[in-house]
Amino acid sequence: MHPIVLAAAPAASSGRLVPAALAGIALIVILITYFKVHPFLSLTLGSLLVGIVAGLPVADTVDAFVKGFGDTAAGVGALIAFGAMFGKLLADSGGADQIVDTIIGRTGRRFLPWAMALVGALIGLPMFFEIGLVLLVPVILLVARRAQMSIIAVGIPALAGLSAMHGLVPPHPGPLVAIDNLKADLGLTLALGIAVALPTIALSGPVFARFASRWVDVPAPELYVTGADERDSGDDAAVDAEPRRRPSFPVTLFTVLLPVALMLGKAVADIALDEGGRVRTVLDNLGTPLVALIIAVVVAMFTFGRGSGMDREAIASSLAGSLPPIAGPLLIVAAGGGFKQTLVDTGIGDLVADWVKDSDLSVLFLAWLVAVLIRLATGSATVATVTAAGILAPVATTLDSGQTSLLVLAIGAGSLFFSHVNDAGFWLVKEYFGLSVGQNIRTWSLMETVISVCGLVFVLLLNLVV
Repeated sequence: MHPIVLAAAPAASSGRLVPAALAGIALIVILITYFKVHPFLSLTLGSLLVGIVAGLPVADTVDAFVKGFGDTAAGVGALIAFGAMFGKLLADSGGADQIVDTIIGRTGRRFLPWAMALVGALIGLPMFFEIGLVLLVPVILLVARRAQMSIIAVGIPALAGLSAMHGLVPPHPGPLVAIDNLKADLGLTLALGIAVALPTIALSGPVFARFASRWVDVPAPELYVTGADERDSGDDAAVDAEPRRRPSFPVTLFTVLLPVALMLGKAVADIALDEGGRVRTVLDNLGTPLVALIIAVVVAMFTFGRGSGMDREAIASSLAGSLPPIAGPLLIVAAGGGFKQTLVDTGIGDLVADWVKDSDLSVLFLAWLVAVLIRLATGSATVATVTAAGILAPVATTLDSGQTSLLVLAIGAGSLFFSHVNDAGFWLVKEYFGLSVGQNIRTWSLMETVISVCGLVFVLLLNLVV
């Protein structure tokens, strides 16, 4: 028996619940992949189909979806919004450029792929994947041209750092909604996520790029003429076009790592300090995710905003401009929460939990596999994460805190498996790098697969000691 009763009783027998779950997932996959319907609407319709096929009254199905939607939006919506504000200030102030220029400027050719992996990880820590990719592409092209290296040799490490952070480390939407659905400890998940991400980035980035650059050796396409290129050519207009001074590298690095340090401080305090002590109380309060991100945004308004010469109007404009792009991801993760709650209320989740308990499969491997299958079918890492987390939610009630955090990471790793033609990221990388479909599969797609498999391996290794 599970310690928490998630549904009063199954809506139907197992012979009807399994087809209901499969029908709902199949509808989501078909709508997204074939009819190109937005994942928010696809998840909503899939939830309704699950409830109807499982025999749940339509009104109860709608109530379940609305409850899950609201709970998820309340749990992660503000975190996603503050994360977007922080990332926009980092980009608009020139802080992201400062990180890139400082690290690349102090790195020799031999260690350039490792430096690019570090840049991708640092940029990927506070930013959504798509935003980070847009920021990184001009840098990747510039570095490849200046160093006279293949774009694969420097681009794959940067993309590995960006992608691994997106799939494994909060406050990205996928990990956040998985943490919320599985009731995992965010600070512990963040610490374990970084522990998994760093060796994963090393293997899937600089190490893998050594081989991939031999398979696909292409120069950087002439997509951008960057400000740095123009300054090197002596174009005075480029110098005059510099909008403002940048925040210094130490200040930028401090600000980027501030929310991470606060949340990690809470995780360490919960483990090492006695409950009720003054130091632990302070660290617990400061490390609460919402508080940590609010502090980070307020600090960034001064270090990134005022520190780069932005006035009050420019800072307000930057903050306001960060919110419209997150409407889509926010609706997707909230609809994923609605889908999860529908699975719970029909009893499908308990059925899966019982099956996992009675099988010999590792729950971590099963979570990874479920996310892989949904990722391959839909092309969306976020949809794979939120759907897999919903399916595995009842299983999490039988796990301790450490294993629940590893369950989140296993799902996150699975959600990155083999990006292909149904993934928007696949086409972005292909077009930016000037690759053919075959070349993109041998580089970007395989890199994503290496991230996924290595992530699972390191999660399973951590499970031996956590």
